[in-house]
Amino acid sequence: MPRRVSAAEITARKGSAFPAVTAYDTPFARCVEAAGIDVILVGDSLGQVVLGFPSTSAVELNDMIRHGGAVARGTERAHVIVDLPFGTYEASDALAVASAIELVKHGGASSVKLEGGENVASRVRAIVDAGVPVCAHIGVTPQTAALSSGFRLKRQRDRLLRDARAVAEAGAFTVVLEMVDDELAGEITEALAIPTIGIGAGPHCDGQILVLYDVLGLYPDAPPFAKQFGHLAESATEALRAYAGGVRERTFPTARKKSAAAELTGYRPN
Repeated sequence: MPRRVSAAEITARKGSAFPAVTAYDTPFARCVEAAGIDVILVGDSLGQVVLGFPSTSAVELNDMIRHGGAVARGTERAHVIVDLPFGTYEASDALAVASAIELVKHGGASSVKLEGGENVASRVRAIVDAGVPVCAHIGVTPQTAALSSGFRLKRQRDRLLRDARAVAEAGAFTVVLEMVDDELAGEITEALAIPTIGIGAGPHCDGQILVLYDVLGLYPDAPPFAKQFGHLAESATEALRAYAGGVRERTFPTARKKSAAAELTGYRPN
């Protein structure tokens, strides 16, 4: 069986441009890996994108375990980063380590991601010391954004540089920059020995990440920075219309031949 891309290999991509995608299930994870993308984030954005919650704060650790495992089972080589959801790391280093270990043992995680800078540096260090690689996340932090400054472009140079350096020094192997001013994101990227992965942070980061549903044009409320590279929602609607029409017109299903096998191989229940 192929070996998964390691955290150290991602760190070694510093200075190169590499894609990453946020995905949540087995079929789409297969598509991502088949496209040659070997860094997949199972984000707690699944709370909004897949589960229909108004924010990510309702997501539980068990949700991340279930969806992380689905992505891991759908891939062979991809490095699977799984989010630590809100409430699973804030209280203590011990809680953070326990939650991270659960994601590795039961959620297919190659590494975990948590939000914050200087304020979570001890959490990053504790998880790394426990043997679990950590992807950091600064700038807009969606888990608490609605409770503080909201989803606004971040331009606080000194604060963001301190946050970036703090998580890097604590042992993070890469850091996501979300909605950070383009030039500042470039400065942070230059200042760090670990790669940055941008989302809404301009072209100067090492890697870039988008939510798969935004890339494919499946999510109706994509953020303005998320370019749609496909329009699968339209294709899916047309396919469903064709199916509905076939049922109503009685052209689907067709009558089964008498010689057809009584037992179906590869049968999947409804």
